[in-house]
Amino acid sequence: MTTIDELRRTVCDLHAELTRNGLVSWTAGNVSARVPGADLFVIKPSGVSYDDLTPESMVVCDLDGTPVDGDLSPSSDTDAHAYVYRNLPEVGGQVHTHSTYATAWAARAEPIPCVLTAMADEFGGEIPVGPFALIGDDSIGRGIVETLKGHRSPAVLMRNHGVFTIGKDARAAVKAAVMCEDVARTVHVTRQLGEPVPIPAEDIDRLYDRYQNVYGQ
Repeated sequence: MTTIDELRRTVCDLHAELTRNGLVSWTAGNVSARVPGADLFVIKPSGVSYDDLTPESMVVCDLDGTPVDGDLSPSSDTDAHAYVYRNLPEVGGQVHTHSTYATAWAARAEPIPCVLTAMADEFGGEIPVGPFALIGDDSIGRGIVETLKGHRSPAVLMRNHGVFTIGKDARAAVKAAVMCEDVARTVHVTRQLGEPVPIPAEDIDRLYDRYQNVYGQ
Protein backbone atom coordinates (compact mmCIF):
# COMPACT_ATOMS: atom_id res chain seq x y z
CA MET A 1 0.00 0.00 0.00
CA THR A 2 1.18 3.54 -0.80
CA THR A 3 2.46 5.27 2.31
CA ILE A 4 1.78 8.91 3.12
CA ASP A 5 5.49 9.69 2.64
CA GLU A 6 5.41 8.15 -0.84
CA LEU A 7 2.24 10.06 -1.70
CA ARG A 8 3.79 13.33 -0.48
CA ARG A 9 6.71 12.72 -2.84
CA THR A 10 4.41 11.87 -5.75
CA VAL A 11 2.20 14.93 -5.24
CA CYS A 12 5.25 17.18 -4.92
CA ASP A 13 6.78 15.78 -8.12
CA LEU A 14 3.53 16.13 -10.08
CA HIS A 15 3.46 19.89 -9.46
CA ALA A 16 6.50 20.07 -11.75
CA GLU A 17 4.27 18.82 -14.58
CA LEU A 18 2.03 21.87 -14.13
CA THR A 19 4.93 24.27 -14.61
CA ARG A 20 6.52 22.13 -17.35
CA ASN A 21 3.30 22.25 -19.35
CA GLY A 22 2.70 25.97 -18.75
CA LEU A 23 -0.54 25.46 -16.82
CA VAL A 24 0.18 27.70 -13.82
CA SER A 25 1.61 31.11 -12.94
CA TRP A 26 3.36 32.17 -9.73
CA THR A 27 1.87 30.08 -6.87
CA ALA A 28 -1.58 29.45 -8.39
CA GLY A 29 -2.81 25.91 -8.96
CA ASN A 30 -2.55 22.69 -7.00
CA VAL A 31 -2.48 18.89 -7.09
CA SER A 32 -3.96 16.60 -4.45
CA ALA A 33 -4.15 12.83 -3.96
CA ARG A 34 -6.34 10.63 -1.80
CA VAL A 35 -4.49 8.40 0.67
CA PRO A 36 -5.51 4.80 -0.19
CA GLY A 37 -7.35 3.07 2.61
CA ALA A 38 -7.69 6.19 4.76
CA ASP A 39 -10.02 9.20 4.98
CA LEU A 40 -7.12 11.52 4.17
CA PHE A 41 -5.60 13.36 1.23
CA VAL A 42 -2.33 15.15 0.48
CA ILE A 43 -2.34 18.65 -1.04
CA LYS A 44 0.00 21.52 -1.87
CA PRO A 45 0.56 24.22 0.77
CA SER A 46 -0.93 27.66 0.13
CA GLY A 47 1.12 30.40 -1.50
CA VAL A 48 4.43 28.50 -1.73
CA SER A 49 6.57 28.88 -4.86
CA TYR A 50 6.72 25.80 -7.05
CA ASP A 51 10.52 25.94 -6.84
CA ASP A 52 10.32 25.69 -3.06
CA LEU A 53 7.96 22.73 -2.84
CA THR A 54 9.29 19.63 -1.09
CA PRO A 55 7.62 16.36 -0.11
CA GLU A 56 7.79 17.50 3.51
CA SER A 57 5.92 20.72 2.70
CA MET A 58 2.87 18.85 1.38
CA VAL A 59 -0.06 18.96 3.82
CA VAL A 60 -2.11 15.94 4.91
CA CYS A 61 -5.80 16.72 5.51
CA ASP A 62 -8.84 14.73 6.56
CA LEU A 63 -11.92 14.62 4.34
CA ASP A 64 -13.35 17.67 6.09
CA GLY A 65 -10.33 19.62 4.86
CA THR A 66 -8.75 19.89 8.31
CA PRO A 67 -4.93 19.59 8.35
CA VAL A 68 -3.72 16.63 10.37
CA ASP A 69 -0.03 16.59 9.43
CA GLY A 70 2.26 19.30 8.08
CA ASP A 71 3.79 22.57 9.20
CA LEU A 72 2.15 24.82 6.55
CA SER A 73 -1.39 25.90 5.75
CA PRO A 74 -3.00 23.87 2.97
CA SER A 75 -4.14 25.26 -0.40
CA SER A 76 -7.02 27.73 -0.42
CA ASP A 77 -8.86 25.14 -2.56
CA THR A 78 -8.66 22.47 0.16
CA ASP A 79 -12.38 22.63 1.03
CA ALA A 80 -13.26 22.06 -2.64
CA HIS A 81 -10.93 19.06 -2.89
CA ALA A 82 -12.31 17.65 0.37
CA TYR A 83 -15.91 17.93 -0.83
CA VAL A 84 -15.06 16.09 -4.07
CA TYR A 85 -13.31 13.28 -2.18
CA ARG A 86 -16.26 12.94 0.19
CA ASN A 87 -18.82 12.74 -2.59
CA LEU A 88 -16.96 10.97 -5.41
CA PRO A 89 -15.29 7.95 -3.80
CA GLU A 90 -13.87 6.77 -7.12
CA VAL A 91 -11.72 9.91 -7.38
CA GLY A 92 -8.12 9.41 -6.27
CA GLY A 93 -6.58 12.69 -7.44
CA GLN A 94 -7.48 16.27 -8.35
CA VAL A 95 -5.83 19.21 -10.08
CA HIS A 96 -6.71 22.90 -10.31
CA THR A 97 -5.17 25.34 -12.78
CA HIS A 98 -5.89 28.71 -14.38
CA SER A 99 -4.37 27.60 -17.71
CA THR A 100 -4.85 30.34 -20.29
CA TYR A 101 -6.99 28.89 -23.06
CA ALA A 102 -9.21 26.67 -20.93
CA THR A 103 -9.79 29.51 -18.47
CA ALA A 104 -10.74 31.79 -21.37
CA TRP A 105 -13.55 29.35 -22.18
CA ALA A 106 -14.52 29.38 -18.49
CA ALA A 107 -14.64 33.19 -18.55
CA ARG A 108 -17.16 32.95 -21.42
CA ALA A 109 -19.11 30.24 -19.54
CA GLU A 110 -18.93 28.16 -22.70
CA PRO A 111 -18.33 24.39 -22.85
CA ILE A 112 -15.56 23.25 -25.19
CA PRO A 113 -17.35 21.32 -27.97
CA CYS A 114 -16.15 17.84 -28.86
CA VAL A 115 -14.69 18.47 -32.32
CA LEU A 116 -11.39 16.58 -31.96
CA THR A 117 -10.73 12.85 -31.70
CA ALA A 118 -8.37 13.60 -28.79
CA MET A 119 -11.33 15.13 -26.94
CA ALA A 120 -13.51 12.11 -27.62
CA ASP A 121 -10.69 9.87 -26.37
CA GLU A 122 -9.97 11.64 -23.08
CA PHE A 123 -13.22 13.45 -22.25
CA GLY A 124 -15.91 11.38 -23.96
CA GLY A 125 -17.67 14.52 -25.19
CA GLU A 126 -17.63 18.22 -24.51
CA ILE A 127 -15.79 19.71 -21.55
CA PRO A 128 -18.62 21.15 -19.43
CA VAL A 129 -18.92 24.44 -17.56
CA GLY A 130 -19.65 24.49 -13.84
CA PRO A 131 -21.33 27.31 -11.88
CA PHE A 132 -19.68 30.42 -10.51
CA ALA A 133 -18.60 29.90 -6.91
CA LEU A 134 -16.50 31.86 -4.44
CA ILE A 135 -13.36 30.49 -2.79
CA GLY A 136 -13.45 29.97 0.97
CA ASP A 137 -15.84 27.09 1.57
CA ASP A 138 -16.99 23.97 -0.28
CA SER A 139 -19.07 25.86 -2.89
CA ILE A 140 -16.55 25.12 -5.64
CA GLY A 141 -16.51 21.45 -4.68
CA ARG A 142 -20.30 21.34 -4.85
CA GLY A 143 -20.20 22.81 -8.35
CA ILE A 144 -17.57 20.31 -9.48
CA VAL A 145 -19.55 17.34 -8.19
CA GLU A 146 -22.88 18.60 -9.57
CA THR A 147 -21.33 19.10 -13.00
CA LEU A 148 -19.20 15.96 -13.30
CA LYS A 149 -21.44 13.40 -11.56
CA GLY A 150 -22.63 11.12 -14.36
CA HIS A 151 -20.47 12.95 -16.93
CA ARG A 152 -17.61 11.22 -18.74
CA SER A 153 -15.39 14.29 -18.71
CA PRO A 154 -12.68 14.33 -16.02
CA ALA A 155 -12.47 18.13 -16.45
CA VAL A 156 -14.82 20.98 -15.63
CA LEU A 157 -14.45 24.68 -16.45
CA MET A 158 -15.65 26.52 -13.37
CA ARG A 159 -17.19 29.76 -14.61
CA ASN A 160 -14.98 32.86 -14.30
CA HIS A 161 -12.39 30.79 -12.43
CA GLY A 162 -10.48 27.99 -14.11
CA VAL A 163 -10.03 24.28 -14.62
CA PHE A 164 -10.61 21.47 -12.13
CA THR A 165 -9.82 17.88 -13.11
CA ILE A 166 -10.32 14.53 -11.42
CA GLY A 167 -8.81 11.10 -11.97
CA LYS A 168 -8.36 7.62 -10.55
CA ASP A 169 -5.09 8.99 -9.15
CA ALA A 170 -3.23 12.29 -9.14
CA ARG A 171 -1.27 11.49 -12.31
CA ALA A 172 -4.49 10.86 -14.25
CA ALA A 173 -5.87 14.19 -13.03
CA VAL A 174 -2.68 15.96 -14.16
CA LYS A 175 -2.96 14.33 -17.58
CA ALA A 176 -6.56 15.54 -17.87
CA ALA A 177 -5.45 19.09 -17.01
CA VAL A 178 -2.71 19.00 -19.67
CA MET A 179 -5.11 17.61 -22.27
CA CYS A 180 -7.80 20.14 -21.33
CA GLU A 181 -5.51 23.07 -22.06
CA ASP A 182 -4.25 21.46 -25.28
CA VAL A 183 -7.72 20.96 -26.78
CA ALA A 184 -8.95 24.34 -25.48
CA ARG A 185 -6.16 26.01 -27.44
CA THR A 186 -6.77 23.98 -30.60
CA VAL A 187 -10.53 24.55 -30.61
CA HIS A 188 -9.96 28.26 -29.98
CA VAL A 189 -7.65 28.45 -33.03
CA THR A 190 -10.21 26.50 -35.05
CA ARG A 191 -12.85 29.08 -34.16
CA GLN A 192 -10.60 31.81 -35.60
CA LEU A 193 -10.53 29.98 -38.92
CA GLY A 194 -14.20 29.06 -39.10
CA GLU A 195 -16.86 26.93 -37.48
CA PRO A 196 -15.56 23.62 -36.05
CA VAL A 197 -17.10 20.44 -37.47
CA PRO A 198 -18.71 18.33 -34.72
CA ILE A 199 -18.01 14.61 -34.34
CA PRO A 200 -21.17 12.45 -34.43
CA ALA A 201 -22.19 11.13 -31.01
CA GLU A 202 -21.87 7.48 -32.03
CA ASP A 203 -18.29 8.07 -33.22
CA ILE A 204 -17.46 9.85 -29.94
CA ASP A 205 -18.70 6.77 -28.09
CA ARG A 206 -16.55 4.45 -30.20
CA LEU A 207 -13.45 6.61 -29.84
CA TYR A 208 -13.92 6.89 -26.08
CA ASP A 209 -14.39 3.15 -25.65
CA ARG A 210 -11.29 2.34 -27.71
CA TYR A 211 -9.08 4.82 -25.87
CA GLN A 212 -10.28 3.86 -22.40
CA ASN A 213 -10.31 0.09 -22.91
CA VAL A 214 -7.92 -0.82 -25.75
CA TYR A 215 -5.30 1.92 -26.24
CA GLY A 216 -1.89 1.60 -24.60
CA GLN A 217 -0.01 -1.22 -22.89
